[in-house]
Amino acid sequence: MKILVINCGSSSLKYQLMDMADESVLCKGAIERIGLKIEGGEENVIVKVGGEKFTYDKELPTHTDAFNEVKYILSEGEHKVVDSFSEIDAIGHRVVQGGDKYKSSVLVTDDVANDIKELSPLAPLHNPANLQGYEACVNVVGKDVPQVFVFDTAFHSTMPPKAYMYAIPYEYYEKYGVRKYGFHGTSHKFVSHRVADKMGKDFNDLKIITCHLGNGSSIAAVEKGKVIDTSMGFTPLDGFMMGTRSGAVDPSAVTFIMKKENLTPDEMDTILNKKSGVNAVSGVSSDDRDICAAQAQGNDRAILAHEMQAYEIAKFIGSYVAAMNGVDAIVFTGGIGENGCWLRSKICSYLGFLGVNIDEDINNKTVKGAEAELTNENDRVRVFILATDEELMIAQDTKEIVSKL
Repeated sequence: MKILVINCGSSSLKYQLMDMADESVLCKGAIERIGLKIEGGEENVIVKVGGEKFTYDKELPTHTDAFNEVKYILSEGEHKVVDSFSEIDAIGHRVVQGGDKYKSSVLVTDDVANDIKELSPLAPLHNPANLQGYEACVNVVGKDVPQVFVFDTAFHSTMPPKAYMYAIPYEYYEKYGVRKYGFHGTSHKFVSHRVADKMGKDFNDLKIITCHLGNGSSIAAVEKGKVIDTSMGFTPLDGFMMGTRSGAVDPSAVTFIMKKENLTPDEMDTILNKKSGVNAVSGVSSDDRDICAAQAQGNDRAILAHEMQAYEIAKFIGSYVAAMNGVDAIVFTGGIGENGCWLRSKICSYLGFLGVNIDEDINNKTVKGAEAELTNENDRVRVFILATDEELMIAQDTKEIVSKL
C-alpha cells in the first residue's frame, strides 16, 4: 500500500509518499509561496528523493495547482517514483483541530469536511488551510482515492474534565467549546509508542512524559496509554515560553497592557503569538541555535531566556509526575528536543529528586535524527532523545482505516 501524506498551510503544501510495505519514504518535499508571486528565481518547489534534493521555482496560484504539481512530481516528472498516480492507495491529511467531536482519525466524507469547516474558529490559521489541502486533492483526483483526516487534538482527547476544563463561566464551554484541547498530538503519540518499544515494555503499562520542543513546544503526560494532561490549551499559545509565543501569562497582565497601549484583541494576539517568548526575552532571535551562540558569548538576556525556558519545562515535568504519581520515562523530541543539548541538560538538572542523572557525554554528542538513551536501563526513571515522525504516524493511521474499507 502506498500512502501520500499531505500537510497544508495557508501558503504551503508539504508532501511525503510512503510505501507501507516497509514504511519507506519514496519521495518527500514541499511547495511554498502558494498564491504569491515568485521573484528573483526563488526556488519554492522542493523535491527529495533517493537521498538527493532538487529545487525549482514555479508560480502556483492555488492549492489545487500545488497538488497538481505534486501529482506531476510523483508520477510524471524527471524524478517520478511511481508510473501512475493510480498506484497511490490513500491520502492522509494533518488537521489541527478536531474539537470534542473527533477523538481519533477518520475517513473523510462530506459531513466530516463540513465539520472541520465549522471548527475553523477554534483554529483559524490552520483548519481552513488543512481543508484546502483536502479540497485540492478532490479537485485533482476526485473522491475515488480514500482520504483520511488525522487530528493534532485526537491523542489528547482522553484527558478527563478536571484537566481540560477552565474555571470560567461554564456557559462558554457549552456555547463556544472553550476548554483545553492540546496540540502536537501526532508527535506525542508517535514518540510515546516509540519509547515503549525502546524499553521493551507494554505501552499501556507505562507512565511517560513526552516533551515536544521546537519553535512551538508542548509537553504531555501519558499514563497507561492515555493522555491525562498536556501543556497547550484552547490554542497552541498556552503552556510555557516558546520561540515567539509567550506561554501562560497572568490574564490581568494581558488586559493591563491592552489598556495601557490601547491595543485591540487582534493586536494583543499578535504580540503574544509572534512577538513574545524566547525572541522577546533574549532580544536576539527565536532560533535556539542563535540563543546558544549568544549565550556562549555571555549575552545576559539570551542566558535569561534559556534559564526561563528550562525552568518552566522542568516545572511542567514535575507537575505531571505528581499528576501520574510517578514516571517511568521522559522523552525529548522536536527540533530543540533532539538538538538542544544545553536545554536538555539544564532541564534534567532539576530532576534529581526523581533519580535522574544523565550521561553528559551522550547528551552532548547526540546528532540530529539520532536516537539515544541518556540514562541506564536499570534507572528508576529513564530519559530518551527520540526523533519524531508525524508523517509516519499519519500514514499508519491512514493505512489502518483504509485497510478496513
